[in-house]
Amino acid sequence: MDVFVTGFLPLAVVLIMFSLGLDLSLADFRRIAERPRAFCIGALNQIILLPLIAYVVILIFGFTAETAVGIMILAACPGGAASNIITKLAGWDVALSVTLTATFSLTCVVTIPIVLGFAVTQFMGVDAPEINIASTAISTFLLTALPITLGVTFRAAVPNITENIVPILAKVALVLFVGVIAGAIASNWQIVTDNIARLGLGLFTLIAALSVIGFVSSRFLRASAREAKTIAIETGVQNGALALAISGLLVVHGPTFNAYAIPAALYSVVWLTTALPIFLLIARSR
Repeated sequence: MDVFVTGFLPLAVVLIMFSLGLDLSLADFRRIAERPRAFCIGALNQIILLPLIAYVVILIFGFTAETAVGIMILAACPGGAASNIITKLAGWDVALSVTLTATFSLTCVVTIPIVLGFAVTQFMGVDAPEINIASTAISTFLLTALPITLGVTFRAAVPNITENIVPILAKVALVLFVGVIAGAIASNWQIVTDNIARLGLGLFTLIAALSVIGFVSSRFLRASAREAKTIAIETGVQNGALALAISGLLVVHGPTFNAYAIPAALYSVVWLTTALPIFLLIARSR
């Protein structure tokens, strides 16, 4: 298990973020100025409503201590390439999806340490582990912002080469991610089976609530139906790989699959078996 956490997992996250950067250009970020309403609604959902809803779900299901902290970490990790793929399949607003994913993957350098600091204090009290905010921010930067920036830079410097390596790199990153999740679950099968019944429904409720509230709030704030659906996907899909890396490496500062990481590992299972088929069904029926 140490090999998965210390080696493959960070590598998978970095590759996923680098491949995301390869799909971006500066024009993607300029869309923020061109479409401020849609972007601001997405920001409201991602930065404010998402952790707030996660907090409410934790209270409703009575999750405590490390489990609650793990869910809040998950809520602080913005959606990855999966939200972009679903949006593209559904024929919704791909440009908005890519812009939101890229922006919040960069800003999570700030938001993750803040949410993590709040969560351990709120849910663990005197038992809270010591969290080095600066170290967490630096580690998050190395896992997210840096590889995205390198990807954008690489694309701008050698666009022809980028077109050739993007499909290959995306497949490699996907294989690494699946291997990490499978390895984490297989190596800790007893822990997973002990928690799936208790956590599974709570995680599904979180995904469903985020998606529905993301859509409703967007429509209430006068986003178009196409924009609202896109924002709902961005709000409802979290980056399980990044959450697993943050939980497993940063919280305890050691190579172990710990209690903080269980929600992130189970989230991937719940999302793949329930939410993903529902999203794809909606996409096919558009």
